[in-house]
Amino acid sequence: MSESMRGSRLGALSYETDAHVALAERMVVTYECPQGHRTAVPYFVEADEIPYEWSCRCGRTAVRPDVTAPQVKPARYVRTHWDMLLERRSIADLEELLRERLDLLHGQQGLAPLAKSA
Repeated sequence: MSESMRGSRLGALSYETDAHVALAERMVVTYECPQGHRTAVPYFVEADEIPYEWSCRCGRTAVRPDVTAPQVKPARYVRTHWDMLLERRSIADLEELLRERLDLLHGQQGLAPLAKSA
């Protein structure tokens, strides 16, 4: 075996061929950008989602001319912790809780309690 493998760059070159290999079925989707560039992208025939947009080589966004644009979903409003807190309590309630907490902390340190503001 050592005689037949000598000088064959073992590991650097593959001896495997494409004979008797069945390729997956493909379909080619074409994208066009505003500057007129056309890009052909191969996809598997049973692909679940084929994107409507593709990044063109010129940096712009290319779209599929054979498909109508999908409806844009409205952006979801992200509620912050402050928004959720205001759903549960009013500003007056929060000020009262703050005053009570500060009085408690000042009482532990031996300071005079805060005066209520009207």
